Amino acid sequence: MLTEKSEIQDGVAGSVHNYRFTWFDWFCLWYPPGWLILFNRHWQHYHADPDGWNWLEYLLFLVPGGFYLAWLIRWLRLGCRRPSSEGSKFDPNYQKAFADEIIGAIANHYFRIELKGVENLPANGPAIVAMNHAGMCFPWDFLGLAYALNRSQGWVVQPLAHMAIFDHPWVVWWLPPGWSDVLGGVRADAEHFEAALAEKTILLYAPEGGRGPAKGWLRRDRLQTFHPSFIRLSQQYRIPILPVLCLGSEFLHPWAIGIDSLAKKLRLPFFPVSGLMVVFILFPSMGVWAMRTRLKYVVQPPYQPLSAAKDVAISQNRTAYQQAQTLREDLQAQIDKLKKRSGDSNSAIA
Repeated sequence: MLTEKSEIQDGVAGSVHNYRFTWFDWFCLWYPPGWLILFNRHWQHYHADPDGWNWLEYLLFLVPGGFYLAWLIRWLRLGCRRPSSEGSKFDPNYQKAFADEIIGAIANHYFRIELKGVENLPANGPAIVAMNHAGMCFPWDFLGLAYALNRSQGWVVQPLAHMAIFDHPWVVWWLPPGWSDVLGGVRADAEHFEAALAEKTILLYAPEGGRGPAKGWLRRDRLQTFHPSFIRLSQQYRIPILPVLCLGSEFLHPWAIGIDSLAKKLRLPFFPVSGLMVVFILFPSMGVWAMRTRLKYVVQPPYQPLSAAKDVAISQNRTAYQQAQTLREDLQAQIDKLKKRSGDSNSAIA
């Protein structure tokens, strides 16, 4: 926990005390449109944010259609421009503060996270933590696992995240500028992926890529094709792969299907359609919310890819792809086994 303002890096302002939940914060936790308020209030507690949301605008989040008026007021207040954005760097101290003071409350009281198989975790990093990804919503399965690994092992975990979470116009208005960077997000492109591994990071990675959360309800239990890049980089930097199975993430946004054409036009990893989207239209601040479920993580034994033929690049690529799909098949078998043991998808997370 943070006890002195000096423990937060550059750009921090506000109280020197830890952020503590008030009755209003607990209300926001249990009232879905309030989650965005929690995220922004916590940021403003530790950082100067003159372009951020204010109290009048927060209150408008809580009424149907009020977010649109709040956005208009903020836009006018900023002189008809978007919030200023400057380059931001990862701040492990703020990541810890956010995990302890916000994610912990949500993970423990709402998603009821559970970590199994900790005996398979090494004492320290670096590592590529490869996990199945689903939900068609804000990446709560990733945030939950990062929190669980930090609590269990004391690890500082950085997730590889879709570019939209950093600079999409919707995200820029929802969350403070640089929010994803400061919390340790690594942009999901080859340059940032490799740079993070070169620094011996404990990197949280979805081998399915955007296909994971975009697969929707009908394919919720089926792992999509694994991208082979993590196999090649694991070999190159001699970093082990730690496979983790997540059960329950499919219920973060149940009964949703994706419309790929709209997702591409809007530059989003997916565009979900379900009955919940009617509520989202009335309360756009619910973009960071998800349905209540039980997120159960099962750590598998470490996986070390076999070395490919070093003198033939094509052979390397082919071997990496084959190993990635073999790992996918093994993890799919483990998921099916866990689901069958529990009886069905619902009881698996009960």
